[in-house]
Parts: sequence; C-alpha cells; structure tokens
Amino acid sequence: MQIRLSDYTADWIRMYDEEITILKQIYGDEIIQYEHFGSTSVPGLKAKPIIDIICIVHDTTRIDSFNDTMTALGYKVAGEYGIPGRRLFSKGGENRTHHIHMYPFAHPEIKRHLVFRDYLRVHPDEAQRYARLKEQLAQ
Repeated sequence: MQIRLSDYTADWIRMYDEEITILKQIYGDEIIQYEHFGSTSVPGLKAKPIIDIICIVHDTTRIDSFNDTMTALGYKVAGEYGIPGRRLFSKGGENRTHHIHMYPFAHPEIKRHLVFRDYLRVHPDEAQRYARLKEQLAQ
C-alpha cells in the first residue's frame, strides 16, 4: 500500500464543509457536533488527502439505522472498527477521500483527537516537525 502525502490545500476545508452539509441532511439532529480533525485540519501541514470528521452523536446505536443510506452514498460501513462505541465510515475505496468517525458524547477518543489537532494548530514548528516525520515514514 502506497502512502499518499499532499501539500496543504484550502480545498480540504471546502471538502469538509460539503460533507457536513450532506451529513446534516442525512442525520439531522442525531449529530450534536461536527469537528474536522487529522492533518487536513491543520493549516500548512502536509497530509494524506483524507478528510477526517468527528461526529458527536446522541446514541451510536441509532446511527446504525442510517447504514443503507451511507452505503448508497458510496461509504463503506465499518462498524466500531476496533474502538468500542465508535461507528466508522470511509468513502472513496482504495483512494479514500473521507473518514467519518461517529462517537457518543464524552467518548474519550474525541478529546484525544481534538487535543492533538489543537496542539499542532498553535505550534507550527511542531507541525512541521511532524510533517517531516510523516514524509520519512511514507518513504
């Protein structure tokens, strides 16, 4: 499997916003909050061009009732995929474009993801150091 790293682009924000519009139409009030996380959410950071989205939901078991709709929109439904309480969806097959992580309110993984994102956003030198490490690992 080849790791694709891309230079930062503002298109990632647009892609996030477009996906949120779709998710709001599907899930309505089931989703409490949306967060763009991962490297595509950090301005200037080189990243795998996959938009990572956290959706904080009331109840992940209710999310399961939307699986057929997500499949029809081109998402792969992956269930918990190794993290109890999460629901994971990916879009784009081998050339994934989006990962949707749905967590119930106060799930510990939410904080872990957002703290790392926020740290990189306010420490650009660390973000660049992280980018160099990712480039080395990709090779």
